[in-house]
Amino acid sequence: MPKSKLSAFLSLLLVFVSGSVVGALAYRLYMVKTVYTTTTTPPPPRPEEVRKRIVADLKVAVHLDDQQIAALKQMMDETNDAWHKMRDEMNAKGHKLHDEQWQKFRDTLRPDQMALYDQWRSARDAEMARRREQQQQQRKGPGGPPRQ
Repeated sequence: MPKSKLSAFLSLLLVFVSGSVVGALAYRLYMVKTVYTTTTTPPPPRPEEVRKRIVADLKVAVHLDDQQIAALKQMMDETNDAWHKMRDEMNAKGHKLHDEQWQKFRDTLRPDQMALYDQWRSARDAEMARRREQQQQQRKGPGGPPRQ
């Protein structure tokens, strides 16, 4: 009799321990966080590569001759120059509006506040320049299509 009681106790203990182990493993597997991939999206193709691909695709698809290819490249150059001119004009207008806004605000300040404002403004401009520099280093170059 004692042997069967001991056997039953050990069997129950074994079932309890194995259930605990299986439960712990199942819980661990269920609660594992999703694996995040370390791959990043590839950078967009450079404008020169896009231009070459467009010209090559059009040459094959439309059967362009050398004169038409030269005309297409000329049009692309003109559009690129017009794009940069427009962007530069818009940037200049934006900077002008920005400067006018801050000048109007500065005109509302009392003389004792102007020195404090100038300090704040120079610190803010330095911080903005630092951030801009960091962003350019992260992008490895200025944004937008390059000048050709």
